[in-house]
Formats: sequence, C-alpha cells, structure tokens
Amino acid sequence: MMDTHYYPVEIKWETQRKGVLSSIDVNSTMDIATPPQFPGGMPGIWSPEHLLTAAVASCYMTTFLSIAEKSKLIFDSFSCKANGKLELNDGKLLMTEIVLYAQLHITKAEDKVKAESVLTKSEIHCLISNSIKSKVSLNTTITY
Repeated sequence: MMDTHYYPVEIKWETQRKGVLSSIDVNSTMDIATPPQFPGGMPGIWSPEHLLTAAVASCYMTTFLSIAEKSKLIFDSFSCKANGKLELNDGKLLMTEIVLYAQLHITKAEDKVKAESVLTKSEIHCLISNSIKSKVSLNTTITY
C-alpha cells in the first residue's frame, strides 16, 4: 500500500490578474494569470486552464514511462500534445474535455502490440486523469 503524499503549492497575487506559483518542493516559480480570453487576461502567461491540461499530459507521460520500463518496452522517442476544451455547461464554465495526442517511436516493429498495450495501460492508470472529477474541499482563512 502506498503512503499518503501531499504536494504543497502557494499562489501569491502580484498585480492585476497575475500571481506567482511556488512550492517548497520545487526550485523555480511560475507566473500564472487569467488567460487573454477573459476580461483582464494576460497573453503569454500560464493559466489555470493550461496547467490543468498540462497536468493531465505530464501525468500521462510519467505513467507511460513507468509502465514502459516495467514492460521492458524499448523506444527512442515519446511526445504527447494535449488540447483542453473550456466551455459553458449548465451555466458554468468547465474544462469539459482534454484530448491527448501521444506519439511513440519504437525501435522494433515486433514491439507494436506491446507498445499499444503500454499506451492503453498508461491512459487507464493516469492518476491525474482519474482524479479530475474527484471531490474538492475548500478551507479558508481571512486575515485583515
């Protein structure tokens, strides 16, 4: 059984619709802003919508790498593009779909069936994809 793990992050507002994302576990920070499609949005800066899409794609990649290693699948390149879809649904804006476009180059044609299996298993076991509809709880602290 795997232990429970926590992934602390902090967002500090800087100006207008922009903040800085950091974590005690990560050596770098990242600017985060409202995307330009919204009022006050800022182009050229990571948005929550981009980060959600990237979380799914990056989890898929790391899951693939783990399963490929355990399956002894030999490959010489892997990439994954993703497209997140934001739309109005029952009066709420939702990320309704994230489509992954994985590209894998194997070294031996006879590994094709194994490669297909590894790619499929990676989708099934991607923990971020499996968590998207999970319950979200909110705790607040107000200071002044």
